[in-house]
Amino acid sequence: MTPAVTEPPPLNQLRLSGLDETRKVVPVSNGLITPSGVLGTQDNNKPQDAANSLNDNAAHAGTSTHNGHEAHNDIESAKALGSPNDAEPHGETDRYNENIPRNGIRNKLLEQVVRTPGRMPSPQPTHLSVAPASVHRVLHEEGPGYVAPKFEGKELQMEQVMDQIEEKGFVPVEFVDSETKWFYEELGIDDMYFQTETVDAIVNHILSLYAAKIAAYARDDKKLEIRLDKEAVDHAVYIDTSKPGISAIDGPRYEQRIDEKYIDGSMSSNSYRVETFRSASLLPRETEQQLRCYFVYKCHFANPNPGPEETRLDVVGEKRFLQKATKNTKEIYQEVITNAVARTGPVIEMFEIEGSREKRLVIAYRQGSAMGIFSAMSDLYHYYGLTSSRKYVEQFSNGITVMSLYLRHLPQVGAAKHPPIEASIHQIMKEASLLYCVPQNKLQGHFALGRLSLQETIYAHCVWVFVGHFLNRLGSEYTSLASMLDPNNSSHVEMLSKIKRRLRTETFTSDYILEIINKYPDLIRSLYLAFANTHYVQTRGEQDDFIPTLSYLRLKVDRVLDDSELKTLISKTVSNEHDEMVMTAFRIFNAAVLKTNFYTPTKVALSFRLNPNFLPEVEYPQPLFGMFLVISSEFRGFHLRFRDIARGGIRIVKSRNREAYSINARSLFDENYNLANTQQRKNKDIPEGGSKGVILLDVHHQDKAQVAFEKYIDSIMDLLLPPVSPGIKDPIVDLHGQEEILFMGPDENTADLVDWATEHARNRGAPWWKSFFTGKSPKLGGIPHDAYGMTTLSVREFVLGIYRKLHLDPSNVRKLQTGGPDGDLGSNEILLGNEKYTAIVDGSGVLVDPNGIDREELILLAKKRVMISQFNSTKLSSEGYRVLVDEMDVKLPTGEVINNGMIFRNTFHLRGGKQFDLFVPCGGRPESIDLSSVSKLIYDGRSIIPYIVEGANLFITQDAKIRLEKAGCILFKDASANKGGVTSSSLEVLASLSFDDKGFEANMCIREDGTVPPFYDAYVKEVQETIKRNAALEFEAIWREHQQTGIARSTLSDTLSVAITKLDEELQNTELWKDTKLRRSVLHDALPKLLLEKVGLDTIIRRVPDNYLRAIFGSYLASRFVYEFGSNPSQFAFFDL
Repeated sequence: MTPAVTEPPPLNQLRLSGLDETRKVVPVSNGLITPSGVLGTQDNNKPQDAANSLNDNAAHAGTSTHNGHEAHNDIESAKALGSPNDAEPHGETDRYNENIPRNGIRNKLLEQVVRTPGRMPSPQPTHLSVAPASVHRVLHEEGPGYVAPKFEGKELQMEQVMDQIEEKGFVPVEFVDSETKWFYEELGIDDMYFQTETVDAIVNHILSLYAAKIAAYARDDKKLEIRLDKEAVDHAVYIDTSKPGISAIDGPRYEQRIDEKYIDGSMSSNSYRVETFRSASLLPRETEQQLRCYFVYKCHFANPNPGPEETRLDVVGEKRFLQKATKNTKEIYQEVITNAVARTGPVIEMFEIEGSREKRLVIAYRQGSAMGIFSAMSDLYHYYGLTSSRKYVEQFSNGITVMSLYLRHLPQVGAAKHPPIEASIHQIMKEASLLYCVPQNKLQGHFALGRLSLQETIYAHCVWVFVGHFLNRLGSEYTSLASMLDPNNSSHVEMLSKIKRRLRTETFTSDYILEIINKYPDLIRSLYLAFANTHYVQTRGEQDDFIPTLSYLRLKVDRVLDDSELKTLISKTVSNEHDEMVMTAFRIFNAAVLKTNFYTPTKVALSFRLNPNFLPEVEYPQPLFGMFLVISSEFRGFHLRFRDIARGGIRIVKSRNREAYSINARSLFDENYNLANTQQRKNKDIPEGGSKGVILLDVHHQDKAQVAFEKYIDSIMDLLLPPVSPGIKDPIVDLHGQEEILFMGPDENTADLVDWATEHARNRGAPWWKSFFTGKSPKLGGIPHDAYGMTTLSVREFVLGIYRKLHLDPSNVRKLQTGGPDGDLGSNEILLGNEKYTAIVDGSGVLVDPNGIDREELILLAKKRVMISQFNSTKLSSEGYRVLVDEMDVKLPTGEVINNGMIFRNTFHLRGGKQFDLFVPCGGRPESIDLSSVSKLIYDGRSIIPYIVEGANLFITQDAKIRLEKAGCILFKDASANKGGVTSSSLEVLASLSFDDKGFEANMCIREDGTVPPFYDAYVKEVQETIKRNAALEFEAIWREHQQTGIARSTLSDTLSVAITKLDEELQNTELWKDTKLRRSVLHDALPKLLLEKVGLDTIIRRVPDNYLRAIFGSYLASRFVYEFGSNPSQFAFFDL
């Protein structure tokens, strides 16, 4: 049974504002939209003057929504309004209220929602506008807002067209006049088309249309289909038969073609504008079909290269637009462009048309940020029973796209099942923001056909992504096999690794998963209801007028099933075991989501905070603390962390082709998990645990790195910042219930984007904006790792430790390095090192000289940060050579011929021979040396490279490290060697938390003229010394433990990390923290001396969050104790410390 709906609630009070930012409280007649109409409408016992006030205002109402970074809005507050009196007779409104089912979905009341304690309103809000506050809210002009310049030669051209048609003889003479006039006068085509096209082209179009009419008579169904397309260099024309309110999923799909060929790729230098019209009359002998005409024109801008912040319409406008648009239209566009430039996401506004029920929806967004949204918007308004009379897509040279849709209700036939346009337009506006995140989802066909709502299909799309990463593909058989094999037997481990890789690759492909999901739309509906019932919030309690199903076109609202009922339903519905596994993953997803921005209308991508306890322990033995999943049309991404207070870099992964993308997608989560796990072990000396974020660009959007990064950051911030303030930003259901702060930094392909993230956090009012990102520019208080060699300092400390222990002369050590002079780690390793370089591998190729690569030339390249492709090859000895990745059939001095430079580069580090003493990986993809390839580095049971210090993260797999160490290699892994950067970042975060904004700017921010504050300079030196001291402590501890136990150094590194982490967590939760004297003493020793002198211990304790101070306390005590006494000290050792 479906729960009963309560009695109609009293009149609601909706907080609103207009474009002039003045607020107005407007009473709203509460209406719950159902398939039958508006449920719970105005209570007759309530005062009528309030309802009349609404009805007086509604006809002049406009709605404004601005999705963006510093002004996050709340179109979710725009609840569906009933029909206003002056726009619809009472009789029709009453018809929508007849036979309303007394059932529906009861939702969480706002006061019952679990939310983060202490949340405050979001900063710099924009509000929903449902009252006349601007001249633009109501369009008083008649017509479309465009006036094409009159084509004086139109009559003469029409005569020439008729003459040519008559000459060709295809159209009977008596029909030439009528067919030509029908084309010129009945299709709504403006004069711009006739002025642009040649007579021959127009004749061809008219003949094509006439031929289509003739062809219809030859069809059994007598259906008239007219399909015409013409694509020239600078313009295109498409004409198609169209049934109003219906999305055609077959046929030519001209709107999708326009999206793909013209709109999606429009950039300021190469843009296209679109005009499309629906014929005013029906086609001959047709009861429903009309013609839809599309005209595409290449843009010619008044100023093709304005500044990025330029918003003046006369500067950024396109010449045709400036010529055709009316004064009122220009004012509207000026307003939305100004707002769009200041925001990351879309600006969505609605305008009433005076004297008409037609609505004008205007959407502005940055070019390239919403691929496919033009055609997707058609599916959206069709779903709600609307059709468009005309649409425009305008491009502006400052990189803004503006789409203008003229929407009207369907003709009366078939319209009864839809809510009135006055209600549905607000729902369309809310869902346009969801559509912006994923314009073309994987289940778009179900939405276009009306089987599923937009929310249901995008929800299913998100779960499809989730399933692809987390479906337990290994099964119990794998677990049993793993338990039977010997983990110390390298052949067993290698075989198990291959089986694991194959099972994950071949069992459930993304296409197979999608095929299964597409089979069960009814299951999707039920599973979505359970998701929505948990996460949709009634913003006005019992007076809310919005249900979470959002599937108004279905005949009934289904009852929300609990998890056990869903489990039973899935079992009864699916046809086989594979289908059950996939659909059961929907339940796992629902249970894992702790909070999401799915129902927040100010999003630019969809983000989910997941509880990671669904991960199988056999695959992921180290439990995660937190997991974020972010999905957009341009990318998918994760952010993983192993502790509440954690930090790590954000990297963007690009793919050369579809095959590379498939491989990257399959390994995305595992790579992220391993990187974060490495970071966790690496962060043993600092308060923060390990975290990592990975963004995988979609195969079709490899050029959207910056767009993807900005959407990723903004959508995660949606779940970190407090969204509680009715009428400003909707609250979210927060099942986590605790405040979260993430600390991020730069990584692959993101180094130049962190300043934007810092400024963005400040603009959104994040109190932790100073510490949000490390690696930012010095003018924002950042300490750049590359400029000061922070990461390299710790790597060098391990290299120098080996020399010290073994009494080696660095100048005689033959050195191999991957990661060249163009990178941070590679360049600084060259600058700080004094070994005899015999080979360097980087992105451009391989540079080798057995007699030693010229050091002066190397230093020159390192200072310039350029690749070895720019090395002066005349400075190589007779035995030296360089092979670049794009070279083929290169003959080496030894006589060997290299057939393919790319393959040679990728495998050079695995070549045999004893030509190197030391290998320092400073760059390269993870798992470049694994169990299957490590044998190439072992000869006669001995490692051919005696010493390896792993600077690059995850370059060598753990099992390969063990093999190398067993073969006699002295190896220090990444988690120990490559920790200088994280130490620097941690101390940068600490400074940002310790200073107030004024002190931070004065002491940590380099001036615009390059002046460095004295404190900054001294603090950087203290950070460098701290890095070297921590690295030396760990090196000595690992060396000592290995000599005492014989355990592999790479194993000891992990053992020490685990011991420090475990002791750290125990210490934070002991009574020791409550000992004020001890706490102050430890913090005094742990905190940088300069910071203590400048700010003072008491001030630092007051400003720095308590959980961060606890982390400092625990990590300092734990690391110093373990480094001194080892990972298994006596039970009394701690008291001797």
